[in-house]
Amino acid sequence: MSDSISSILSQIRSYQSQVSQSAPGQVGDVARGNQIQGLVGDQGVSGTHAPSFSDTLRGAISGVNDTQQKASDLARAFELGDPDAGLAKVMLAAQQSQVAFRATVEVRNRLVQAYQDVMNMPL
Repeated sequence: MSDSISSILSQIRSYQSQVSQSAPGQVGDVARGNQIQGLVGDQGVSGTHAPSFSDTLRGAISGVNDTQQKASDLARAFELGDPDAGLAKVMLAAQQSQVAFRATVEVRNRLVQAYQDVMNMPL
């Protein structure tokens, strides 16, 4: 069970690092502000300055939403003939938003599975 939680936490960390390495000044700033701090193996969160899990999750979902809105805005600008919105930029933004959404859904599925595993444990 702790392996599944460690796996989920490592996936969240990798997602945050991927988002922070994307375009600077955009979604990466959200992810950098909500990084999980102070995690030490299976010992949990050390210190009181670490953000809560709900804050981290809310920040990740907000980042995905921002990525999807950016992709939608770029697609709309391309359709209207904006010269700054090239087809390559539109396609790249759409793929980034799709990957971010899929990663978020996968993390949610893993969390639900971990919750169900805990609830099905005998007392």
